[in-house]
Amino acid sequence: MDPSLLPPQMRLVAELMDGLAQAAMAGSRVLQARYRRSRRPAHVPCRMPGKTTPMWNELVANLRVELAPRGTQARLARFLGLPRQRIHEFLKSHSRMPDAETTLRLFYWLSERRAGRDPSL
Repeated sequence: MDPSLLPPQMRLVAELMDGLAQAAMAGSRVLQARYRRSRRPAHVPCRMPGKTTPMWNELVANLRVELAPRGTQARLARFLGLPRQRIHEFLKSHSRMPDAETTLRLFYWLSERRAGRDPSL
């Protein structure tokens, strides 16, 4: 449709809409350029529990003794802010390893339990 055939108010609205559309496209291009994902670094394999992790295996053995009473694993999961299934993956199925902060919190929890205090209560 020819814009000159529109009433003056509609031409003004059409010009404003055209300008807004162009500004939106320009802004979109700027954002796409700014947030374009760079190439991801090569995957570095994570160490998995097993024969190569003797200290982790010892921690797991000690944690299993403390986790024997019913409900203790759920309380530990709440203390760590993790799902209970994640604790199972760390300590029983050996399909995951915790990050450094979680490992330190596991050490803290174990030492408190051995001292007769339960930080997860």
